[in-house]
Amino acid sequence: MLTVNPYLNFTGNTEEAFNFYKSVFGGEFSSLQRFKDTPMAADMPAEVHEKIIHIGLPIGNGTILMASDALESLGQNLAQGNNFYISLHPTSKEETTQLFNGLSEGGSIEMPLEDVFWGAYYGLFTDKFGIKWMINYEYPAHN
Repeated sequence: MLTVNPYLNFTGNTEEAFNFYKSVFGGEFSSLQRFKDTPMAADMPAEVHEKIIHIGLPIGNGTILMASDALESLGQNLAQGNNFYISLHPTSKEETTQLFNGLSEGGSIEMPLEDVFWGAYYGLFTDKFGIKWMINYEYPAHN
C-alpha cells in the first residue's frame, strides 16, 4: 500500500512545531532523536545537541508526519518555500472543522472552509510555522 509521509524542515523550532501538531492530532511521537544522540554529536557545536535530527508523529491511516531541524551552524540552509501543501482528507465534516481550526490557529487563512464545486468541504491556510495545508472532506455521493 502506498503511503505519503510529508517530511518537513525547520530552522531550529521543530520541537515547538511538533508539540503543536501533537496537540491538534493527538497521539504520541513514533520517533524522536536529538543531535546529541547521534554518532556525530562530538563533532557538533554544543548549542545544537538538543535540536531534533528526526521526529515522527503518526497522524492516521499509516501516514507519519516527519521533520528535522535544518541548522545553519551545521552548514544547512533552509529556504521556506510556498511550493507545497500537505493535503488532509478527513472522514467527516466535524473532523474537517476541528483540524482546520486547530492547525490554522495563529496562522493565515488563504481560503476559509466552505462547500466547493467538486462536492467537498474545503479550505486552505498556512500555519504559524509557515507550512501550507489544504483540507478536503468529500461529501458522500447520493444516488
